Order: sequence, then C-alpha cells, then structure tokens
Amino acid sequence: MDTDPWARFRGAGVGFRLTSRAMRVVDLDRDMSDVIPTGTTRDSEFLFERMTRATLDATRPAPGRRILDVASGFGQDAIALRASSGADVIGAEPSARMMAWTRFKSGETEGPLPEWVRGWGDALPFADDCFDGAFCKGALDHFDQPLEAIGEMARVTRPGGRVVLAIANFDSFSCRAARCADDVREGAFGAEVARGRRHYDVPADHFTRYELGLMREQASRHVVLEEVIGISMAWGFPFWTRAVQALPDALADRILTFLDGAARKLPGLADVIVLAGRPREDSD
Repeated sequence: MDTDPWARFRGAGVGFRLTSRAMRVVDLDRDMSDVIPTGTTRDSEFLFERMTRATLDATRPAPGRRILDVASGFGQDAIALRASSGADVIGAEPSARMMAWTRFKSGETEGPLPEWVRGWGDALPFADDCFDGAFCKGALDHFDQPLEAIGEMARVTRPGGRVVLAIANFDSFSCRAARCADDVREGAFGAEVARGRRHYDVPADHFTRYELGLMREQASRHVVLEEVIGISMAWGFPFWTRAVQALPDALADRILTFLDGAARKLPGLADVIVLAGRPREDSD
C-alpha cells in the first residue's frame, strides 16, 4: 500500500497545502442532462472540437510543462493534452462519481496518463506558483464561487504562466436571435412556444449566466488577459442544426468555418468564449 499518496507529486515538484472549508452540497452528482452532446450533430461536434483545441492550445503545452485541469470531469481533456503534448497534467475534480469514471476510463487508455486529485476549484490543494498553466473548460458557470476559483487558478500558476477559461456565452448571436424570435412569435402572433428549457435559458445546474462583459470583469481581477477568442456562431438557433446536418459535408464545413471566423472577430456573439492570460501580480 502507498503510505504517502502525494509522494509522486512532490517528486515532480508539485507542492500541496492543506485546506479546510464548510461542507456544502453543490454540483457533485449532476445527471449530465443539460450537457451538449459532442458527437450527435455536425454543429455540436464542430463547436466542441474547436472549443477543446483552442482551450488546450492556449495553455501552451509542451514536454516538461506542468498543466492543471480544474474541474476535470471525466478526464478526457487532461488525457488528450497529456497524449498530444507530453506535458505533465494533473486533473482536479471534486465529484467522486466523475473521479471514479475517470479512473475507469484511464484503465482503458494506453501510454502515459495524467494524475488525478480530488479538490474544489475554489480551494485548490496546491502550493503557490507550482504550475506552468491552468485551465477550466466549460465548468466555471457550475461553480458557486467562480471568482475564488479564478483566483485559485492564478495563485497556483507561476508568474508568466497561463490561466485559461472556456465559458458558454448566453448572450451569443444564437441566444439573442432565438429569444427575439420566440418573443415575436408569442407577442405578435400568439403562437405557443415549446415548453421546457430552451438553449438560451441557463440550466438549473449553472450558478452564473455568463456573457462577455461579466467574463472579462471577473477574469481581469486575477488575470492579465492576453487573448479573448470567440468559438463558433449560431449553435442552437432554431432549424440551424437540422439545416447544417442536411448539407453536403464540404459545404457544411465551409459554413461552420466561416461562422467560426466571424466569432473570432466578434467574440461577444460567439457560442463559447475562451479567455487566456497570465496571473496578475497584484491579484488578491
């Protein structure tokens, strides 16, 4: 039996600190019903591939660099980053259910794997300045204390390192247009809009409704922003998914790529926004 479960991290130069916090029930056992399926439609697959690639690239991974995946979920991003770049990756995740699934999937993966640690994003169990980069992809709006989580990512990242956040934008072109269309249908024509949550409604398991201004404001408290990247445009707009699914592959790819280029220039209208920069020296 391993008498010191932290020894492998200390050997790699990762320091730890003890943390304590009041017990609370948050988003530890969610049923994933509001997660966008990554491979069922062409526009979803495009969105997630671009989101993942932009997020991981923004950490500037390389062999020997130490990268932290905050709220690592099922571990797929940490595993992909470790395999593609040779960086030393650690995934931190508070959910026992997700950690169990991560370890199960890790057993099916060949080659070097990340290390896994249970930990809250807003109370990371690591010493200051021990990572070259830290990222959180698609999870910040699930945190009940997102500002503290961003501060923790900045704290554990060395000066000059990279802090990367990828967040769904609920003020995107698609959300605005779909909301306006529903308002017109209901108000002007008296049409009944489908019941239940629509894609522009914030899911029940989200604590924050993010748009570009709020993302910039929160991130800038702890991070000197160097990149703000818009990813994809028009995801979720009524009939768009079916329309792009029906197009020939080459034409659909050109349209999706064109809209992604527009999102880069107009991140406030993008479906997802990736923010990246270095920790602020005056961060509290």
